[in-house]
Amino acid sequence: MSNRLKFIVVMVALAAGLTIVPALLSAADYTPPHQRPGPASERLRFQAFHVDLAGESLKAGAMDAYFFSLKTEAALKLKGTPGVTMYQAPATSISLLLNPAPAPSGEINPFSIKEVRFALQYAVNRGFIAQDIYKGLAQPMVAHVGPFDYDYLTVYDQVKQEAIAYDPDLAKQLVTEAMTKAGASLQDGKWAHKGKPIQLKFIIRVEDERRDVGDLIRAQLEGLGFSVSPSYQSFAPAVLNVYSSDPQLFQWHLYTEGWGRGSAERYDFGTINSMAAPWLGNMPGWQESGFWQYQNDKLDELGKRLFQGQFKDQAERDQIYRDMTQLALDESVRIWLATIVNSLPFSDKVQGVTQDISAGPKSIWTLRDAYIPGEDTLTVGSLWVWTERSTWNPIGGFGDVYSNDIWQNIHDPPLWRDPFTGIPIPFRAGYQVTTAGPSGKLDVPSDAVRWDAKAKAFAPVGGGAQATSKVVYDYSKYVSSKWHDGQPITMADVVYSIYQGFDLAYNDDKAKIETAIAFTSKPFLETIKGFRVLDDTHLEVYVDYWHFVQDYIAEYASPSGLSMPWEILAAMDKLVFEDRRCAYSDTAAQRYSLQCWISLVMDNDSRLVRRALIDMRDSNTYPAKVFTVGGKTLVTSEQAKARYDAAIQWISQRGMAVISNGPYVLTKYDPPSQFAELEAFRDPSYPFKPGDWYKGSSAAIAFQDVQAGAVKAGAPVTVTARLQGPGEMKVRYLLVDPVAGKAVASGDAQPAGQGQFKVELSVQDTAGLAAGPQQLFLIASSDQVPSLAERRINLQPGAEPQTTQTPVATPTPAKKSGGFSCGGPPL
Repeated sequence: MSNRLKFIVVMVALAAGLTIVPALLSAADYTPPHQRPGPASERLRFQAFHVDLAGESLKAGAMDAYFFSLKTEAALKLKGTPGVTMYQAPATSISLLLNPAPAPSGEINPFSIKEVRFALQYAVNRGFIAQDIYKGLAQPMVAHVGPFDYDYLTVYDQVKQEAIAYDPDLAKQLVTEAMTKAGASLQDGKWAHKGKPIQLKFIIRVEDERRDVGDLIRAQLEGLGFSVSPSYQSFAPAVLNVYSSDPQLFQWHLYTEGWGRGSAERYDFGTINSMAAPWLGNMPGWQESGFWQYQNDKLDELGKRLFQGQFKDQAERDQIYRDMTQLALDESVRIWLATIVNSLPFSDKVQGVTQDISAGPKSIWTLRDAYIPGEDTLTVGSLWVWTERSTWNPIGGFGDVYSNDIWQNIHDPPLWRDPFTGIPIPFRAGYQVTTAGPSGKLDVPSDAVRWDAKAKAFAPVGGGAQATSKVVYDYSKYVSSKWHDGQPITMADVVYSIYQGFDLAYNDDKAKIETAIAFTSKPFLETIKGFRVLDDTHLEVYVDYWHFVQDYIAEYASPSGLSMPWEILAAMDKLVFEDRRCAYSDTAAQRYSLQCWISLVMDNDSRLVRRALIDMRDSNTYPAKVFTVGGKTLVTSEQAKARYDAAIQWISQRGMAVISNGPYVLTKYDPPSQFAELEAFRDPSYPFKPGDWYKGSSAAIAFQDVQAGAVKAGAPVTVTARLQGPGEMKVRYLLVDPVAGKAVASGDAQPAGQGQFKVELSVQDTAGLAAGPQQLFLIASSDQVPSLAERRINLQPGAEPQTTQTPVATPTPAKKSGGFSCGGPPL
């Protein structure tokens, strides 16, 4: 998967019923410790602490915050402890990944049979997982979105009508029919084929409750007649065996996945593609050359339409989303289990915490502004600082949550998601959007350029080119500042990353080497119709993309993450494509038997980068054609030499090649000790200071009270609900017959003032209630936050209604100064 698409997935991936605080805490509630450029604290230390020891370590003062969710029992025990603030957020989801590859001739892989995969939807006991294993700090999931996600509004009626629930008898019936049809038979209660037992290899994660989840599912699979061989593994070996292997080698049949939410999301396009559509490279086969590939042309077609903004309005966008969700459920390559309310303990001395509505305090905002009065260092604990899969390179690395937790404090992205609304906003780059979409076109200036991989130069698009939208980016806050090694940030850094993406995808030689990155990049790159460098700080991009929220156009068209200087990117390109000593991706490294999957924090890899920089400096070579744009030269040989010298000296002094532009500089990284240290970047040109990142916390939506009268068949029923939350709130209702699996009635509740809403079910709506119990679902939303709240009311004729509320978590709000309380990549 390309780094750009991987970033989207991590950021949007991977909170309903989440009760944050009823008041918004804004920048006015934050007292900066100083006014110097850079972050609030002088130093961040990241240290690994075992999850079972984290609570005691925090109480003992060994750390100030823990960035890995506590196990439920430990969280319940620690919550309310003096000196500890427990932040809670629906920051992770868990799923069961199935291997759908066909077995060798004469054998059977049960999960290559769609009907067997779908049967598992009824075999997994989501209610037990949420209530018993996670003690209520989880919400069952059937699709890739649940009540913690705004797009649950888009699909909740179809998900409810699927009526998927724990039904082991139905699961066994479906499995028996499908396996018998495939030629298998039960022998002594276990499935076999041609006299040979069918055994499932089940990789179960061990660091958290997924071990218990895996054991539960193992027992359920054995109840269906399968022989299961469990393999209990931690993050690195599990990820290697699953995501870096050819599915048809059958190193695994099932895997207990975990996914982290990096930020709030209003209108999803990345998560559904990553979790369902093969083209994005996150389905079995991973789009790696030579691997067997799971294929689904319809999911790819719909996924690319959603990703590329090929819809005329929100209604069409929502229908695409619904169609994808239904196909993903039908295919059931991923079986969704639950969204977990993470419990993240902090010392109550920590000031400046921003709570993303989904990611909680583990957002890009928090550690930039966090500090403890009177102290200059924050110690942040996690389960790991480094794993064998933690790879620091911005092209095919940063694929784990542990490295991303550190990296997000070292670099400044151009745009990010607002932590409350989930809408893209400027972070360090401004933008202005002009669009003729969804149906019109803008003329692309003839002097706009695109990279021509065959000519090895930027070529004018010429006359007649058109695009749907135009975005002008303002990089002034970058260009007026410096990289960590003291070199000025320039438009050349933007242009090189544009070239790098296009050449990797369209240069046939490069694409053959990094196949998966090239393949998954093209759907985005083919929509870029041209760009112009307007001046030293402004870039104009023309793109065939439209969205009814223009900020999404700006996010989509952003051509550069500006994460590292061009000379580091060029040195890595040399190692990967010229010297052939390294690879950007893990799958390419394995395919070519390379020991170097580039990680810029590792001494050996950094030495290779340094050697490449020396070679380019000593031979007086630099990518001059890349830096010739619109008749202008962006880099001279003298400037290139200065860049090379600075980077070479940096690597020599630090033993690492991580150079970026954010508020902290990586100064130490020690894998054996599971330790990393960051120091504040105080260059006077750095454009941010403490307080600039602080957002506080936002109110979320919650049902305060729901009332319903006695239910009689064929009689009208009135249900009233009282809500608490920000902005303009709405309530939808859905009356479902769970036996028939269909909606009886649906619509919008009528507002009755002061947070009150009324649902009126007519005589026709209740006429069928005599046939059995029915369920009325209420789902509340706001225009200010992407979280939802859900309430279920069980309607039984002749009985008082019973109300069930979605499990909620109540995070402690961010603090005002002085310490007084005012009261969401793979895992």
